[in-house]
Amino acid sequence: MDLQLRDRVVLVVGGTGLIGSAIAERARQEGAIVRVASRGGAGGLAIDAASEESIADGVAKVMEEFGRLDAVVVSAAPSAQTLDGSRNSDPAQVAAAFDAKALVFLRVANAVIPPMRAAGYGRIVGISGQNAFITGNITGSIRNAALIIAAKNLADELAGTGVTVTTVSPGTVSENPATSVEPGRGGESSPAQIADLVAFLISPLSAVSGESIAIGHRVRGVINF
Repeated sequence: MDLQLRDRVVLVVGGTGLIGSAIAERARQEGAIVRVASRGGAGGLAIDAASEESIADGVAKVMEEFGRLDAVVVSAAPSAQTLDGSRNSDPAQVAAAFDAKALVFLRVANAVIPPMRAAGYGRIVGISGQNAFITGNITGSIRNAALIIAAKNLADELAGTGVTVTTVSPGTVSENPATSVEPGRGGESSPAQIADLVAFLISPLSAVSGESIAIGHRVRGVINF
């Protein structure tokens, strides 16, 4: 299937990580012009997503270079494995994780929405996680759920403008995902599988907006409406 991404300009914030790099590569395979942003600039574009000024500068550079920005994927957040399990309910860790994931997404989205609205077209995708759907890890639940809630609010604000906002929620990410799904857990998915889904969501073929899509089996034994 041709996803019609050829020559589309795609910005992947956090594009040097496990998931982000897979997304960037998948978009390139579809012929997209990809700019990878990371805090240190390892992907070619330096953006500190904790700074609104740095984000604005990065977006401005992309606009100056190409005159357009068709899609943005925000995958910039510390891995869940980096969180201290003994501090899951520690307000300091919760606040830091909330800032590093949900607020990073919101900062980036706010920076790219104006040029997308002006163009009448845009695709914004945030990478959340299935911790949003279950209890047992306050830090993980709050940072992921907040991202999903922010995205849904933005999607509703942008309804009818040609700009869509969606989120993708992996369970455990593995290069070799298991096919079994344990009760109370989400199914595993690979970076490549996540990238395939995101590639569709950032394409002109996708009319999806306001949705939180689980990849891998959505938590077994839990109903979410």
